[in-house]
Amino acid sequence: MSINTLKTLLQKGIVISDGAMATELEKRGVATDSALWSATAMQSQPAAITAVHQSYFAAGAQIATTNTYQANVPAFVQAGIPAMQARQLIQKAVTLANQARDDYAAQHADFRGVVAGSIGPYGAYLADGSEYTGKYHLDEVAYQAFHRERLQLITQVGVDVLALETMPNFEEVQALVHLVTTEFPDQPYWVSFSIENPTTLCDGTSLATAARWVAQQPNVVAVGVNCTRLENIEPALKTLRAAVDIPLIVYPNSGDEYDPITKTWQPNADSQPYGSFVPSWMAAGANVIGGCCRTTPADIAAAAKIVVG
Repeated sequence: MSINTLKTLLQKGIVISDGAMATELEKRGVATDSALWSATAMQSQPAAITAVHQSYFAAGAQIATTNTYQANVPAFVQAGIPAMQARQLIQKAVTLANQARDDYAAQHADFRGVVAGSIGPYGAYLADGSEYTGKYHLDEVAYQAFHRERLQLITQVGVDVLALETMPNFEEVQALVHLVTTEFPDQPYWVSFSIENPTTLCDGTSLATAARWVAQQPNVVAVGVNCTRLENIEPALKTLRAAVDIPLIVYPNSGDEYDPITKTWQPNADSQPYGSFVPSWMAAGANVIGGCCRTTPADIAAAAKIVVG
């Protein structure tokens, strides 16, 4: 693990995070069209995961996000992978990210990077599009039971920060944050919401209300939004900045359009380049800038160039 935490990097200015994992794995021949999504690569092509992490570092990213968003033991078991092997694969994803960071740091004396352990929502496990709607409901005990083992596996290997990301359901966020703060009390984390629009979570909760609650919890280092349209980021940042005074993190999708029914992406000819939005995000108060679905090292390089000036 790096001695550099995200909080340390934030004290020095805007931090650049990485971009999409699945898109880059597909370019390297990894099939991601299953319920396991990019998590299939831990078993089939782990070297491709390392290469993706290093490509983002080379582009200017300071954060490597582990390939564990869709990786949980029940999902692996449903795909025919024994639970013991599933646990090893989840931890392997963390090891790969840490090693990629350490190897890059060994070759670049001025590089300082952190590893974020990705924790996706329960809706991602369902693999039915509900991660984009938040239309599912468990009680707090059940949410925590679902998330506990993956948290244990990730933190046993060690990450600098947890990324509780693409969260569409405020009840789940509350249950998950309570779990982290009580059973992993020394672990920093950020919360990034999935939103219906710049003022509302996918489940209908006010973004400002949800962000204020998160900002009051122990060990949180940032709050924000991800996996949304580029055009939503600036107004969402304004909503967040009016509500909280902690660091804000944003990592939108590329300009392509996603169909959750067919699970396919379509190019959007009307979309402006990712980099063209970055100055407005900086002006609106973004402290961490990265990319989500379909973003590339080129997008992250564009952001890094603008931020560094």
